[in-house]
Amino acid sequence: MTGGFGFAGSPFAKKRAAAMESDEGATLLKPGPKNPNKAPIENVLEVTEMGVLGPDIFTNTRQPWHPPGARGIYGGSVIAQCLASAQKTVPDTYLVHSCHCYFLLAGAADVPILFHVERVRDGRSFATRTVQARQRGRCIFTSTISFVREGSGGRDQVRHAVALPDGVDAPDDDWDGEPEWARTGPFQSCKIEVLKVKDPSSRLDERKCRQWIRSRGKISDGGGHQAHLNALACMSDSYFIGTVSRIHRLWRFPFAPEDVPALPKEVRSQIEQVNEFEGMGSRVEDWVGRPKMGMLVSLDHSIYFHEPLKVKADEWMFTEMESPWSGDGRGVVMQRIFSKDGTLVATCVQEGVVRLKQEGTESSAKL
Repeated sequence: MTGGFGFAGSPFAKKRAAAMESDEGATLLKPGPKNPNKAPIENVLEVTEMGVLGPDIFTNTRQPWHPPGARGIYGGSVIAQCLASAQKTVPDTYLVHSCHCYFLLAGAADVPILFHVERVRDGRSFATRTVQARQRGRCIFTSTISFVREGSGGRDQVRHAVALPDGVDAPDDDWDGEPEWARTGPFQSCKIEVLKVKDPSSRLDERKCRQWIRSRGKISDGGGHQAHLNALACMSDSYFIGTVSRIHRLWRFPFAPEDVPALPKEVRSQIEQVNEFEGMGSRVEDWVGRPKMGMLVSLDHSIYFHEPLKVKADEWMFTEMESPWSGDGRGVVMQRIFSKDGTLVATCVQEGVVRLKQEGTESSAKL
């Protein structure tokens, strides 16, 4: 699975993108037309029940979305579709409060995915589901999802929450400042701000990545709160484990920084745009001599939904990511997601493989 960025302007990426326009082979059933009354992210994340294969089995209605030029499907889509499948097996009065996932194998965008839901437990207050995402008979992703009955916490409760950081303001509702290569996805992302990244005296765990995100279009009333939660789950994987590479200022392109001036103008411009968008500045010469990324892959992903009914994924949400630790070829990132009004709606944790390029060794490292 991947949430990374490829070279959308390169001939290879364009050829691959053209090939991926067709749903042929990517779904079990021929997909119908996209519903114009739904937001793009609702259409992308839609799942279809496959009762003919057995109880509680679902499949992707449409081809999984993948970032431009990426080698595999976007991990956030699989997280969200597992959640969407599980939600179809619990009453509407049960709200998701936690989701714990493991990425096991890379997913292929041209192969249908089957989501097998197991009803582990149905209690008076909580219900638990496990979901396995399978391609070609192999489990590529697994998740355990817990739901809580709305209002089961009682009248008197303990309450506290982290506040939205001072001095952050949401973009205008009509904001349209995305670079061209970022406009193909089902959600919008503003430029990332990396705090203290160029302060040599700052500790790496003090550096934070901040960003505003939202789904494109308006999520339909028919989609209900489930559609907003699915959308948040999808977006929560965006630029997540890459936080480690940003706070360490790792060079992650397949060529050296000193080779950039000789590249075609279109590719060179895109590299500068990507670095600028990710809060790292556009001066490629600043990267000469920096450590080079060898591998960056998500291993697991957890989401704690604090206020499920207050999630409005088609409105701006503020994300703040930080990494408390990295070592032994791995890194951990924590993320807080706030609604536009400052409500803390979710906390996420992800661990991933973070390996530097080992000079003088084989570059095709595998897990």
